[in-house]
Amino acid sequence: MLQMNKKQWLFWVAALALVLVSGGTMQAQQRVEPTQQMNAVSTQPVATAPGPAVAPMHAANPEVKLGNGDLLEINVYTVYGAPDVTQKTRVSSKGNVALPFVGDVHVAGLTSEQAEDAIEKSFRDGQFMNNPHVSVLIDEYATQGVSIMGEVNKPSVYPLVAPRRLLDMLSEAGGLTPRAGKNVMVTHRDTPNQHVTVNLADANHPGAANIDIAPGDTIVVPPAGIVYVVGNVTKPGGFTMDNNESITVVQAIALAEGIKPASSVDHTRLIRKNSNGTTQEIPLQLSKILSAKSPDVPLSAGDVVFVPSSASKGAARRTAEAILTAATGTVIYHPPW
Repeated sequence: MLQMNKKQWLFWVAALALVLVSGGTMQAQQRVEPTQQMNAVSTQPVATAPGPAVAPMHAANPEVKLGNGDLLEINVYTVYGAPDVTQKTRVSSKGNVALPFVGDVHVAGLTSEQAEDAIEKSFRDGQFMNNPHVSVLIDEYATQGVSIMGEVNKPSVYPLVAPRRLLDMLSEAGGLTPRAGKNVMVTHRDTPNQHVTVNLADANHPGAANIDIAPGDTIVVPPAGIVYVVGNVTKPGGFTMDNNESITVVQAIALAEGIKPASSVDHTRLIRKNSNGTTQEIPLQLSKILSAKSPDVPLSAGDVVFVPSSASKGAARRTAEAILTAATGTVIYHPPW
């Protein structure tokens, strides 16, 4: 009886050990299987949600309109997951994109969101899909460059795949030259026959003239009107005029920080180039003008006020052409107003 109990005890010990070993193996398998399953899932393509959940290739200003030659990626979904239709296509010269089933859809002049609505409508109207969701991604603008011309340090065509602001683009072009005016003309590619005039004096204020620039736009920085004061003055140079500002002789002398001693004030001359290319010399009674005994004289862009030195007789006899040449080589200053 005692021997029988011993065998039974050994049998149950062996059986218990087998159970423990098999249980440990199952637990190890259970620990491995989720990892293997995660690895398997991670190798599968991730499903993309339809419509607005798809991020555009290029962040775009929603107001930028599509144009001929733009390369678009169009995805059409009916359910969550992979798109039913995926196509890269260029906008044709007629402003259309050709799509399966529906044929040509006109998108030129539309924003990306409006183009999505138009394509969805085409699929619904043709009864090809009951509830299509469309995403239009701008892969490439036909005219990606922004042309920056005029009074900037590095005029050129600058690549642009997403809208930026005016001051950003002017900085990209190396900033303005000293001869630049305050008014900048911007032509958007969507409206090539119109331009927007921006006053840079307001561009740094929030919500003011620092407008959005889109691919294909043109920025022109025209030169400012300049009047020159040269000769025996404290700060000879050119002084810019903007927004049709009127600068008088007295104001110009003030910008030049006044007349130096020993000046031949009565021999002051105004040198003006006429529209026909001729040069006109106008004597100025500067002493009377400064003392308010004679009316002040308004100046036009390009005018030169020459104040000779009384110590040099040759200075008073300098030719108008020589004075003009000397004036255009002086430093340009922007008045504080």
